[in-house]
Amino acid sequence: MYAYTDFDRQFVHARAAQFRDQLERNLAGTLSDDEFRPLRLQNGWYVQRHAPMLRVAVPYGVLSAQQLRQLAHIARKWDRGYGHFTTRQNLQYNWIPLVDAADVMDALAAVDMHGIQTSGNCIRNITADGMAGVAADEIVDPRPYAEVLRQWSTLHPEFAFLPRKFKIAISGALEDRAAIAWHDIGLQLVKNEAGEVGFKVLVGGGMGRTPITGQVITEFLPWNQILVYIEAIVRVYNRYGRRDNMYKARIKILVKAEGQAFLDAVNAEFAHILADDAGGHEHLIPQAELERVAASFVVPAGVAVRPAIDILEGAQGAYKRWLERNVHAHKLSGHRGVTLSLKRLGLPPGDATDAQMEAAAALAERYSHGELRVTHDQNLLLPWVLESELPALFEEAKANGFATPNIGLLSDMIACPGGDFCALANARSIPVAEAITERFQDLDELYDIGDIDLHISGCINSCGHHHSGHIGILGVDKDGSEWYQITLGGSDGSTISGAAVPGKVIGPSFAADEVPDVIDALIQTYRQERAAAERFIDTVRRVGIEPFKAPANAQRTLTAAAR
Repeated sequence: MYAYTDFDRQFVHARAAQFRDQLERNLAGTLSDDEFRPLRLQNGWYVQRHAPMLRVAVPYGVLSAQQLRQLAHIARKWDRGYGHFTTRQNLQYNWIPLVDAADVMDALAAVDMHGIQTSGNCIRNITADGMAGVAADEIVDPRPYAEVLRQWSTLHPEFAFLPRKFKIAISGALEDRAAIAWHDIGLQLVKNEAGEVGFKVLVGGGMGRTPITGQVITEFLPWNQILVYIEAIVRVYNRYGRRDNMYKARIKILVKAEGQAFLDAVNAEFAHILADDAGGHEHLIPQAELERVAASFVVPAGVAVRPAIDILEGAQGAYKRWLERNVHAHKLSGHRGVTLSLKRLGLPPGDATDAQMEAAAALAERYSHGELRVTHDQNLLLPWVLESELPALFEEAKANGFATPNIGLLSDMIACPGGDFCALANARSIPVAEAITERFQDLDELYDIGDIDLHISGCINSCGHHHSGHIGILGVDKDGSEWYQITLGGSDGSTISGAAVPGKVIGPSFAADEVPDVIDALIQTYRQERAAAERFIDTVRRVGIEPFKAPANAQRTLTAAAR
């Protein structure tokens, strides 16, 4: 993982000291709440439904055991003993008193972490494939490029106050594990026929009130030009994006409205930067700079190619299922990536207690050279596990609640914190997720259902990515009551799901108590309609959503009475 330089450390410590000064002046009454608000937001501090919420950046999902232990310490000392891992590969705390905020920022800086630009109308935390650098299907390791982008975008003076928040995702593998089409900018590392590295660039993706997938603006951009090209995209957006209506302020609206004119404007701005901007060519990434950053992303000392093992030979029961679901192919023979599932009964999806964070850090040190990943699907992943050590890892993961063999199955759902915490939410996500998880506890049943993406959002902002779920659940408000809209057929762009597309609404919304029955009805309909070995999403696409509507609507009890 990236090794901070003295400059990097001075930077985050100076930022923490600056925030302490701002907080102290706010608490003393010399800096008003309105003046303080944009300052705290760009350091990751929100004021939520019940208490302040801090969002900690985990750049492109890479985390050390030392850092995870510090996150556990913060949860234990200043929060209520847990944190929430998000789809943006961040960690959120929900209960830290604002008076303690500066102490927390110092604690983060002590382990090369921060909350810079995890909020505000700026370029947010850049996300990537959780298997970056170890995936068997990887074309180019995206981590060095993601780190260059992180350094370039951090406190970029021109893009500190964009019309709206801005999100970038990057992937370097054949499989899209970063949902790049659903981002303001999606980057796919590719190689041309000459073997040269470049980027396929998508622009204008996003969820929210108007779900739109990104469109390709260039099929191949030489890698060293990527900073200039992104600068051109964001500059055009900053110039023409709407600021009069926050619901129409995202770049997706501008791209949709302007079409080819937007693409032409970006390419013209790109040429202008290189030809006319003072120092424009200096934003072309030098080979030496890429090599400097890439030097941090090497195979850990002691890791080498080993003879491959048939890991399934003799495996039985829960261990075999864990191998099939939680253990992933690796680019180095004799090694595997292993997902530590954060989806289990009793805790919301993506949550981890301080004790579990400590346990995951210990597992990383014993089995993965001190490195972990936060995945887009709100799990943790160990990227450097020897195949020979899988049995021992399974036993320890099981003892610490990480070995649920459900990755990719119905209970491996994505969910935002919802109305239990978020001031923007219209409805709660956590009780719905818990009710569905409790309903589908039988592993035999889950395996029979097979691969399926279930995503839950507590409001139209779509932090739970409900639009891209094979089954999507959206919390809505009706006269002060919580209701839930169900969609079918969404895709995040992965191979299993097909091209990224938003799901379709199956009808009027349901009451919270009806949702588990509705999901059950959808699953039973799939079982009746599916062809041999056909996945849920393939059945939905083959037969359409009409066969699912009547069984789902038959579950109405409270909603029927309310009509």
